[in-house]
Amino acid sequence: MTITADSTTPTSTIELAPSFTIPTVLLLAAIPLLFVQKWVSLPLALFGLFLMYQAATIRLQFTLTDLDIYRSSNLIRKFPFREWQNWRIFWPAVPILFYFKEINSIHFLPVLFDRKMLQTCLEQRCPRQD
Repeated sequence: MTITADSTTPTSTIELAPSFTIPTVLLLAAIPLLFVQKWVSLPLALFGLFLMYQAATIRLQFTLTDLDIYRSSNLIRKFPFREWQNWRIFWPAVPILFYFKEINSIHFLPVLFDRKMLQTCLEQRCPRQD
């Protein structure tokens, strides 16, 4: 990786580190909820476990031209930046959702990776147009 804090031009592929913050918060919230609402606690815990698995297996890589999504070492999908119209990280203080719009589709991803590096890569490779 050759991007520095002052660099404005990306020069290599960057893989975002996973973040287990959202799954951990959901799992921790499910514990006390178990004593109040068992039927709410169980789906919340299952969703937290699902996101924990996703954070452990999904990887986002920013290349010079695309956002590549991998599960383990298998490429799932490429999103070329030239087709992007807009992107946003919802609730920057407590980021939980990443949105981007392509020419033909809209995508929402939970923030299961390093939010600061995500924002840096997006600003360098695909500046917002809004």
